[in-house]
Amino acid sequence: MVCMIARGPNYVNITDLMGSLMPSDVSKPAPAAQPRRGEEPMYELIELFFFAYRDFVGDADRLLEAYGFGRAHHRVLYFVSRRPGLTIAELLEILRITKQSLNRVLRELVDKNFVEIQAGALDRRRRQLYATPDGERLALRLASVQTRRFASALEQLGDWGLPSAKAFLEAMIDPQKASHDTAGRQEPPKRAGQAQ
Repeated sequence: MVCMIARGPNYVNITDLMGSLMPSDVSKPAPAAQPRRGEEPMYELIELFFFAYRDFVGDADRLLEAYGFGRAHHRVLYFVSRRPGLTIAELLEILRITKQSLNRVLRELVDKNFVEIQAGALDRRRRQLYATPDGERLALRLASVQTRRFASALEQLGDWGLPSAKAFLEAMIDPQKASHDTAGRQEPPKRAGQAQ
């Protein structure tokens, strides 16, 4: 036997009855929390930063491709070239990568004669990294390509472009890491085999 329920203007179902007994925070969607100033996603800046980074590294990527290298090789070569005598431990701290990741990249750079590893003068257990002449040339070519992009962008910003860009990028670095990450930028380059 099938029972038919009339659904007229006075029809009520169990949901209607239970809904009135449920706490309001469950039966009604919670109003969206209003973000405080500065907490709203900055989508425009996020996208601009993404696209600027993509094009900035893309210039170097095309040059690295000819050597069979990638971005990890570029980062290692950049810091080894800029900070001759850098130890492997210091490089790991700067790049914040695993020793295993660094070893693969470093081995390729050493095998292709772009970086050399030397025992430390005072402590032979400390392995120090130096760019070879080929490594210096490649690092300079990569820096030149990226400098052209910076120069073109800064030219459009006028006199305050460079100080503003530097201030912005420095502010983006975590304060606890800033002093270590920016240390040694002004050191004069040393060649492989030079003492520290």
